[in-house]
Amino acid sequence: MASGPKGVGQLSETSSAFHDQFVDLFGAQFQRLFRYLDRLSGEPELAADLAQESFIRLYRRGSFPDAPEAWLLSVAMNLFRNERSTRSRRTRLLTVTRGEASLADPPPPPDQAMLDREAGQQVRATLDRMADREQRLLLLWAEGYSYHDMALALGLNEASVGTLLARARRAFRDTYGAARDAS
Repeated sequence: MASGPKGVGQLSETSSAFHDQFVDLFGAQFQRLFRYLDRLSGEPELAADLAQESFIRLYRRGSFPDAPEAWLLSVAMNLFRNERSTRSRRTRLLTVTRGEASLADPPPPPDQAMLDREAGQQVRATLDRMADREQRLLLLWAEGYSYHDMALALGLNEASVGTLLARARRAFRDTYGAARDAS
């Protein structure tokens, strides 16, 4: 009978430890996952929703997988695929203005903003013309994910990530350069 209260205390300590680790992971990884999804989708509001939903699913799971960052990426990418194909289940958690204000850097001066917007549009157009795998590799690399996490998230052999990433960067440079030359 004494083991009952002890077991309850252990469950509470385990639950508390998971909660604390979750809060640490959220603080360390939310912005990174958000930026990846924002770059992938081009929609800050959608990116915030998907990143938040990925963390909610991890919290509901109640335990950490072997590779939590890769798990979060996989969940986020699945949510993005579902969102892109259905568009009917979008949950609006943040307005665009509020999302940009809470998740973005302060706005640049107007002339710089115009140049940045044009460059961003060229980058977005270039990424849109690339194969999904190349696009995702570049975006994950830009956010600093490890080759291991990229391989897990995209279902690739870790040893081939470097080669595939080099090809994706070359394809991006070629496509981006051709678009700039045509302008």
